[in-house]
Amino acid sequence: MFTGIVEELGKVIEKTTARLCVQAEIIIDSLEVSDSIAVNGACLTVVEKGIRSFCVDLSQETLQRTNLGFLKPGEFVNLERALTPSSRMGGHIVQGHVDTCGKVMVLPRDTQENTLRISLPDEYSRYVVEKGFIAIDGISLTVVCAEKNEFTIAVIPYTLQNTVLKNRKLGDAVNIEIDILAKYIERFTGDK
Repeated sequence: MFTGIVEELGKVIEKTTARLCVQAEIIIDSLEVSDSIAVNGACLTVVEKGIRSFCVDLSQETLQRTNLGFLKPGEFVNLERALTPSSRMGGHIVQGHVDTCGKVMVLPRDTQENTLRISLPDEYSRYVVEKGFIAIDGISLTVVCAEKNEFTIAVIPYTLQNTVLKNRKLGDAVNIEIDILAKYIERFTGDK
């Protein structure tokens, strides 16, 4: 489990259809083989660790549901280590189980209000509500406005500068994880 508070920007050093290797400085000392790590919000297992890098295997499910398949060496990714029982909960419950990819429609640097607008497939829009939580590339964010198949986020300058959002372009795919509580409520009420 994660909180959606990005700890570090890692740099992709190797990418194949089955493996991703990332350079890291801050999190690497406490990272071990078999640990869970969120890479752009996708929960993955560390399978190899170097002095300043780690590698994870990529499954077909991960490649189909996330933007990790589009990564190239030299690109940056958001990194967060899994929670420990004594961790502070700074964001919201983020499982690292990406539901779908959204598409960047408006970037914070393109507006005075630092607004990020994301479109997402219709079947996921029912889970997105005003003032609700959502994870974008593993970043815990709060929805400002929810529409049919788009939503907006107000991005503070700190988040923009310290996450991969600073490198995003219009039309880029971003990983979306819907708040797990919304899915549980739907299941309990039988609305699906």
